[in-house]
Amino acid sequence: GSPIPVGIDVQVESIDSISEVDMDFTMTLYLRHYWKDERLSFRSNKNKSMTFDGRLIKKIWVPDVFFVHSKRSFIHDTTVENVMLRVYPDGNVLFSLRITVSAMCFMDFSRFPLDTQNCSLELESYAYNEDDLMLYWKHGNKSLSTDEHISLSQFFIEEFSASSGLAFYSSTGWYNRLFINFALRRHIFFFVLQSYFPAMLMVMLSWVSFWIDRRAVPARVSLGITTVLTMSTIMTGVSASMPQVSYIKAVDVYLWISFLFVFLSVIEYAAVNYLTTIEERKQLKKRGKALGTYSIDAVQAMAFDGCFHDTDVDMDLTAFSDRCEENETRARAASVSNVDTTHIKRKRSLKGNVGRIILQNNHVIDTYSRIIFPSVYIVFNFFYWGLYI
Repeated sequence: GSPIPVGIDVQVESIDSISEVDMDFTMTLYLRHYWKDERLSFRSNKNKSMTFDGRLIKKIWVPDVFFVHSKRSFIHDTTVENVMLRVYPDGNVLFSLRITVSAMCFMDFSRFPLDTQNCSLELESYAYNEDDLMLYWKHGNKSLSTDEHISLSQFFIEEFSASSGLAFYSSTGWYNRLFINFALRRHIFFFVLQSYFPAMLMVMLSWVSFWIDRRAVPARVSLGITTVLTMSTIMTGVSASMPQVSYIKAVDVYLWISFLFVFLSVIEYAAVNYLTTIEERKQLKKRGKALGTYSIDAVQAMAFDGCFHDTDVDMDLTAFSDRCEENETRARAASVSNVDTTHIKRKRSLKGNVGRIILQNNHVIDTYSRIIFPSVYIVFNFFYWGLYI
């Protein structure tokens, strides 16, 4: 005869988990079927229905609905099997199951973690095509209901909706298919704390080297290497919790650009150090020829901390020693004559020397880097967040 109409309604009890690595979701729901079987009709003076448990299911015909793209599913059986069959006197049947199902969700991570995922759970008859069985939503859009307390740790549930369609198989024909659609928007605050904010701090920390004396090679090199390794650790941690997709994600763009800024800060100091060495060698060579004196090597000159500056590279070792002794003698004489006056003069002299040393040891590349690096990074952040939010 004509196809048997089977109405469906679903109440979603919970969404248990969303897995980005496996690209699936787990949902617990009440699945209810409605159809009419006149063979099950009976006489009732009070027009009351009869309710049975799962033992009668094996003895009558029930729809063979299954979940398309499901990986695992089971009917709850605590304390007994969660199956209910209710038969009305006119032959109408209500068949209800409590099921937990894990199904595939085809996720797109190109905007991760600023993404919205659209998943669906699909229901279909396994054996009966549209000529034998017609699946439809019993109450239209109201056939899908959800528990008010459904919540997820990483997602906002934006909407639930029900839809229907047809599926074609070349060997068996057309089948009615029902869809439970829901949209999930990811919480961004967790990833701001775990990925974005640490990356910002590492980039800003790498800028500290622009303010360190260019002669302090160990300080600037160790700071650059530390920030590079920390950025690598952050990127590895994010990648480990994600599927190995073949396209670039939004978080990858941000972390790689941040890594590039950190890497360029190391290259910047390499350029500063190289140009400084070349410049000092040229000055030493010129002054040595002009004065006809023995000029010490730039690397050796830097070892005499406290007495050597850029303008003093032409001094020989004897002049350097005499000048240090002379400064010590003057300082002692001044301290004996007037302690208070000397204290004030030392303060002023220290301030003047520190300022002069900073100006002399400040390379032009460092000066420009203090402005260019933060400005470009701020522009990148405005562009990034404006594009993906």
